[in-house]
This record gives sequence, C-alpha cells and structure tokens, in this order.
Amino acid sequence: MINNNELDLLLNNNFVVDYSPASLEKEIAQNVFTIFITSKYSVPLDREFGLDVSLLDMPMTTAKALLMNEIVNAIETYEPRVKITQIELEGDMDGKFYPHIKFLIKL
Repeated sequence: MINNNELDLLLNNNFVVDYSPASLEKEIAQNVFTIFITSKYSVPLDREFGLDVSLLDMPMTTAKALLMNEIVNAIETYEPRVKITQIELEGDMDGKFYPHIKFLIKL
C-alpha cells in the first residue's frame, strides 16, 4: 500500500540533520539524505552504500544523467519504503548539483 501524500525533498546545504526524527516522513527524509551524502566504498561493511563520486569528474550533462540513475538505484536499494515519483537536479553557478526528489511512502 502506498501513502498518496507526495513528499518533496531538496537535498542541499540547508538540510538539517535530525538524529531523532519525530515522524516517519522525517526519518525517511533523513535516510535519503544519508544515502546522498555518503560516498560509495566508504562504508566498511557495505561498500556499495551511497553514491559513486567518480561521476563528479565527468562532463555536466553526462554526470547529471548518471547521477540521477545512481540516486534512484541507491534509494530503491537502501530505502525500500520510498517510491520516487520525480527527480530534478538543481544546479548553482559553482557547478554543484542539488537533487530535488519527490516521492511517496510505501506502507
């Protein structure tokens, strides 16, 4: 069963880490953020956790497509309670990408 309330999450430098989230939505948002900020191969007992940072050295258009694919695969693998409905990569003048993820929660 899927909760029909779509959640909207912008993963940027303003995201506040909450180690004791008060709701399921906040817990899931925290987990998605953790997946996003973790470099693949940096977790000792689960080297596949996180995102592949080698994408950062690729041309922007290639990196965007591959990064979106990485995000979807990582979230589907490590946060199975989420059904992604939309991902957009918002960029700034410094060439930084900030994923804007819309998703539903599977109950």
